[in-house]
Amino acid sequence: MTVSTTHGPPPTTQPSLIPTLPGSAYTDPSVFAAEQERIFERRWTCVAYAADLATPGAFRTVTVGRESVVLVRGRDGAVRAFLNVCRHRGARLCTEEAGELRRNLQCMYHAWTYDLAGKLVAAPNLTSMPDVDRDEYGLLAVHMREWLGYVWICLDPDPPSFETDVLGEVVTRLGDLTAIDSYGVEHLALGRRITYDVAANWKLIVENFMECYHCATIHPELTTVLPEFADGYAAQYYVGHGAEFGSEITGFTVDGSAGAERLPGVTPDQDRRYYAITIKPQVFVNLVPDHVIVHRMTPLAANRTVVECDWLFAPDVVASGCDLGPSVELFHRVNVQDFDACERTQPGMSSRAYREGGVLVPSEHHIGQFHAWVADQLA
Repeated sequence: MTVSTTHGPPPTTQPSLIPTLPGSAYTDPSVFAAEQERIFERRWTCVAYAADLATPGAFRTVTVGRESVVLVRGRDGAVRAFLNVCRHRGARLCTEEAGELRRNLQCMYHAWTYDLAGKLVAAPNLTSMPDVDRDEYGLLAVHMREWLGYVWICLDPDPPSFETDVLGEVVTRLGDLTAIDSYGVEHLALGRRITYDVAANWKLIVENFMECYHCATIHPELTTVLPEFADGYAAQYYVGHGAEFGSEITGFTVDGSAGAERLPGVTPDQDRRYYAITIKPQVFVNLVPDHVIVHRMTPLAANRTVVECDWLFAPDVVASGCDLGPSVELFHRVNVQDFDACERTQPGMSSRAYREGGVLVPSEHHIGQFHAWVADQLA
């Protein structure tokens, strides 16, 4: 894969302005319902940090598309995913976001009880119903696997290949996806988590993350640390080399001060640089020398998206109790600035001024590829 290392736009014969999606793509409930069905319920999505399910019996409920899914770590140490629905009368099994199960999953309605592998193990008068197959009436399993220390699931009964669906859909500023291996993401520890409830369509958030035309306008702290971002050319294929820290900057922190020690696997050519990965449809991975920032989005409505953001550091750094504040504060400010911009944009999607959509300038043209991808999924 050849990646430009220049900061300006690549040569093109395209016009300066190309169209966006129409405003209704961000506001129409029927469009959002189609996206839930044809994107989020058919593709692999990242739903949880695996270390949050640390011990047998630990569970977490997540929303994917129109479904509630319960993740639980079994007695054998494996994480499993099930639709969060009792097979008897359809009651929701787990109503809490997370917790620890003493022994089994039990429906609070009629006490149908399932073991941590999803098998029906008990119910009132079950022994008097010998024709009930306890495996057949077990919980409906969801396809699951782990990557980068996170749990990924696919609701489709016949899921696409993970390698094709996830790894094949990566849009990266690294130029080579294998370079992420240097950061050892799956071995890092959670230093901080912040959850943002954003009053904006999920596509606006993806589009915002994919361009830096806005960086000089709303990200003063970020452009101080990464001066080339002030030029607006931070599209994936513009910065294949990774954005370099400013000459006076010693760490990816809110004041440019030194952060933690460089992660042991980070190569010298990756040092003092920022890289970003977009994994369609809802994950952003940000790589800096001493930590990794992972965003996971959950679209809940056409105008509402919950974003869970994790800051991951070397385990000994987290265990030491050192101050992670300056590192966390930098991207937290970036998040707040970005999400505020998305929330400012969402009302405009309903305006007649945006009925036919807007335009993308050359440093945003790659967003058109994302729009084409969405349209293809909904076709």
